[in-house]
Formats: sequence, structure tokens, C-alpha cells
Amino acid sequence: MKSSSKPSASPTSPEAAADLAHMDAALALAARGLGRVAPNPAVGCVLVKEGRVVGRGWTQPGGRPHAEAEALDRAGPAAKGACAYVTLEPCAHHGRTPPCTEALIEAGIARCVVAMEDTDPRVAGKGLAKLRDAGVEVMLGPGAEAAANLNAGYLRRQRDGRPLVTLKLATSLDGRIGTKQGESRWITGPAARARGHLLRARHDAILVGSGTAVADDPRLDARLPGLGAASPVRVVLDGRLRLPLTHDLVTRAARQPTWLITRNDGAGPRLRAYQDAGVEVIPVELDDEGNLSLRAALQALGGRGMTRVLVEGGGRVAAGLLRSGLVDRLVWFHGPKIIGGDGIPAVTGFGLEALAEAPTFVPSGVARLGDDLVETYVRAP
Repeated sequence: MKSSSKPSASPTSPEAAADLAHMDAALALAARGLGRVAPNPAVGCVLVKEGRVVGRGWTQPGGRPHAEAEALDRAGPAAKGACAYVTLEPCAHHGRTPPCTEALIEAGIARCVVAMEDTDPRVAGKGLAKLRDAGVEVMLGPGAEAAANLNAGYLRRQRDGRPLVTLKLATSLDGRIGTKQGESRWITGPAARARGHLLRARHDAILVGSGTAVADDPRLDARLPGLGAASPVRVVLDGRLRLPLTHDLVTRAARQPTWLITRNDGAGPRLRAYQDAGVEVIPVELDDEGNLSLRAALQALGGRGMTRVLVEGGGRVAAGLLRSGLVDRLVWFHGPKIIGGDGIPAVTGFGLEALAEAPTFVPSGVARLGDDLVETYVRAP
């Protein structure tokens, strides 16, 4: 069957405005899956018929069912003749479920508006082609920038084999995370801490160095009402196996997954003790300076399906990631305090000699949370 096609609507036309509005709704649905669907992308789908929404769906926890299947199930027979707004190209390959393109075609949709193509080589334009070949009118592009931003982690893993890395810092105005005696609770207030827990819930894993794990005794979970099940995988970088076997990260490993990344030449009873407690031990190579290779660590996380990793410390880990160009986003909480130069820095020194070599980021947002500020940045292209 030939594809039906017609010229794209003018960007200022009522049809284009309606397309963007429905795609915005689909993107909002897609965001519900962040932190719960890896290694799959977080996708949203809205089915509209004669100006009325007849079905909505988003990727479910674990990555199945897909957004399109959810929306079609809710719409039932009303899907026939509808327009499907999908935030990412519908899949065209057989996996654990049939291709979404087939489901859309069998449901009889008349039009499909897609924000962006899927970079997965199993899809990569094939889904759009199948829809067109079946006579479905296809429009690509509305909401593309927002869709790429939403699934930046999925795209990063597809492109580079590693997850998107977000570095979260909670500091005084002068960039300190504690006093010279190590006191750090609390530099920011309750609203900022709640936002931090929401960040955790929207990431697949949360990573800290062993120094932070030992000093701060963090639980690394999402402690907001209704988000307990969205707590991420807890990851500790620990080349010297410093993490106590009595630490919460170890004793609760059977209930909340905990992964320990350590050097690949280690062995012995202590490693086995971690494993016996339910901790997954991930060996990685060392870098040229004899430290755990951060790049190899991230590749290992990507190989295990992680698409979004939140890094919460400490200063050496932050410095290493920044020096290696591995930080994609910054979320910086500022409490209205000055601690002074003898306080603990959020980022330790990493040998910078010229400003031209400094990691550079582009501001992407700022918000006030009680008495605190949170600033967000993306890495400069």
C-alpha cells in the first residue's frame, strides 16, 4: 500500500499548535518512566481522534509494556482512524514483545506524529518506513529537542556505551560541602533535600566513592512518599575494599541492589563476603595512575543496562569525572552559607593549569527551593 502524505503544516498553523500540545502531553507521560525503564528509553504515547484523547500510555517499569501498547490497550476500538503522538520512533523489531509499528498498523491508526528517530540500529528509521508503507501518514520532528533531552541517557548509551552522568553537588555559596572538622548536615534545607531524592528516583543508579560511603553512611535511596520502589541501584567505587561489611549499603543489598566496583586484580575472602551479602562485585581495570578507571566503570554500568547515573560524591570522584570529560550534566544546590577556604571542597584539585582546559557547562535552569538555589547545567558542546 502506498504511503499517504501531505505537506507539513505551517509552524504557526492551528494543526501544528495542536501537534505540539499533544506531543508535550506525550513527553510528560514519558518522563514518568525515567529511572524505571532501563535499558529501554522512556517513551510516551497519546492517541487523539477528532480532537479528543482516546488513549494514553508510557513505558512501564522494566521497559515493558511499551508506551504504544499501553495507549492502544486503553483506547480499544477507538484507536481506529486516530493520530498517535509518540515521543520516539515506534520499534520495528521483535523482542520480548511484538513490534509497536505492527500494533499501531493493526489498530488502524491514520496518522503518526513522532518526535525523533530511534538511534537503535534495529529501528533507526525502519519503524517510520513500515508505517508509511502501510499507508499511515507520518510526521517527524515536533518536540524533537525535548525528546532528545528526555532520553539523553538512552542516546548516550547507544552512542558511547556508557550512561549519562549527572553530577549533583550540595554546597555552601563558596563551594564547600563541609567544615574543616567534616560537619556537613545540613548545608541545604528540606526542600532542596526533597528535590535531591526526586533526582535519585529519576536515575537508574546512584554512585559514590568509598570515602563518601564510609564518612557519611548514606542509604542512597529515594525517601519521598510513593517513590520507595523507584530507588536506584546503589554503586560504590571502592578499589581498596574499604566499605564495612556492616554498612547499610551491604546489609540491605538483598533488598536494594548494591554494586561495588573494584580493581580487577583483587580476590580473597573479603570479596566473597560482599558477594555472600548480596553485593554484586564488578571488577574494572586501573587507569595510568593506578586508580580505578572511571571510564571503564561507566562502560561496565552501561553494559549492565544503566542509562542514567547520578553521582553524589565525593570530591575526588567529582574531580576525576570532570577531568576525564565524563560529566554530562550538573545539578548544583547552593545553601545560603559561607564556610571558608578551610572547609571541604566539593571538587578536589585535578591539575588544571589553564582556563582554556577547564570543563565548561551551559546554564539550563535555576530555581529557588526555600532559602536555597538549584542551578542546572549541561556540558558545552
